[in-house]
Amino acid sequence: MRHTGYRGIVQLAATLACALIAGSSRSATPSEPIQPIPEAAAQDPQRVALGKRLFADVRLSRNAAISCASCHDLVHGGADARRHAVGFDGRPTEVSVPTVFNAALNFRQFWNGRAASLEDQVDEVVQSSIEMGSTWPQAVAAVARDEDYRRGFARAYADGVTGANIRNAIATFERTLQTPGARFDRYLRGDAGAITAQEKHGYAAFKQYGCVACHQGVNVGGNMFQKIGVMGDYFAWRGSPVRADLGRFLQTRQESDRHVFKVPGLRNVALTAPYFHDGSAQTLEEAVDVMFRFQLGRTASAADRADIVAFLKTLTGALAMTP
Repeated sequence: MRHTGYRGIVQLAATLACALIAGSSRSATPSEPIQPIPEAAAQDPQRVALGKRLFADVRLSRNAAISCASCHDLVHGGADARRHAVGFDGRPTEVSVPTVFNAALNFRQFWNGRAASLEDQVDEVVQSSIEMGSTWPQAVAAVARDEDYRRGFARAYADGVTGANIRNAIATFERTLQTPGARFDRYLRGDAGAITAQEKHGYAAFKQYGCVACHQGVNVGGNMFQKIGVMGDYFAWRGSPVRADLGRFLQTRQESDRHVFKVPGLRNVALTAPYFHDGSAQTLEEAVDVMFRFQLGRTASAADRADIVAFLKTLTGALAMTP
């Protein structure tokens, strides 16, 4: 989905938004712009088990220094609490690490959307000169030296240990990392008491201000691109521009994609600070203020900001990892 300007945001918000008064006990309907996380599709348990082990295996990196789990902490929201993660040789990553939870619900992977699938994302991370710094021949050799891996891959894949199968195993595990059971999902399914009056007012404000134009669907985002700075020059305000700030432009070289990024999903957002591709917002309150200023061209009242933050905290689901 392409990004749109402010007029498009307002029109889309008007289409998506539906009436919800503060404190209403009316249950949600299918017309809501946000939908509950559905039951995850069943995955091959042998491949899931392999992927889970590989996700935490430092041998996929060039010098056995880091694993996927080094940057995607499954205990703390599936992201990295630092503004920038640290790669295999100690250099910081160019952008903040997005959460791996519910990544399977995103339409593209990475902030600039350069990967079409979870397998593509694994492929790039392993070979990244900043992240894992490895090659597939090196990674396959490291995995194949492990007898347990050889047996596991022989059971799960007809051709055993290959780069494609390693990528698929990790991606298969990641597809199990969905987080159902959020209080807001219970509300959407008809439990009017699952969220408080303040949280309901926050959701109403979230819709009425137009936040749902970009943050909607099952993952409350993750399904479109948008420019950061629709209503002002965010990068001039923040200062110190870097290459990664160019966003989609780095992939397409189209001027219309300058400063355009994949809209992040907001599931479990209370657990994944710092925020934005640059990790510049340390709190949800800061993030809401920046979005109001640069995406909506207005200032949130203290009350509305507090209510919206309260609503965002209802999006935390069960971070259940596959045993």
